[in-house]
Amino acid sequence: MREEARLREEICTIGASLYARGHAVGSAGNISARLDDGWLITPTDACLGRLDPARIAKVDANGRHVSGDRPSKTLALHRGIYANDPEARGVVHTHSTHLVALTLAGVWSEDDVLPPITPYYVMKVGHIPLLRYRRPGDPEVAAQVAALASRVRGVLLDRLGPVMWGASVSQASWALEELEETARLWLMTDPKPAPLDAAALEELRQTFGARW
Repeated sequence: MREEARLREEICTIGASLYARGHAVGSAGNISARLDDGWLITPTDACLGRLDPARIAKVDANGRHVSGDRPSKTLALHRGIYANDPEARGVVHTHSTHLVALTLAGVWSEDDVLPPITPYYVMKVGHIPLLRYRRPGDPEVAAQVAALASRVRGVLLDRLGPVMWGASVSQASWALEELEETARLWLMTDPKPAPLDAAALEELRQTFGARW
């Protein structure tokens, strides 16, 4: 129970931080964490800036709602990530402004929504594919993300925003923030910067274990 209480607080802290800095607005977005006996996930239509630890939904290993408010409609998406990436302990989804704008303006490519323009983007984020638009909560999106979960750290949903996962809720959030910042840099620069070259990418792989 002590670990569950800690995770509930972490979800609230991360949610408030994302909301305060404009990475989440209104009641959009959701956060989850893996437990030994199931998952915690933010309630449906909850504001990430005003989460109550006691009201965060808990579901058991079979996906049954155990306690708290009704779980987010994206529960299947989160469960698919955890089922296919054993190292994932936290998932964060927001409708971050610059990343949604990127999908409207046009991504770099469908396999890599942004080019490797900064070393920390390469090190902390890596390859992020675009998933074509489907309505929020569409089960096909959950299936597509589950199929990619073991190979990447996140995806960008067309017109909806990023879904990132990692070894903790905090780490997933930090990767999401790095992705959002890179999108902001890409959209604000004209002419567009050249990507890091092959030698620079190889140095990041050799020195820091970057996955690019």
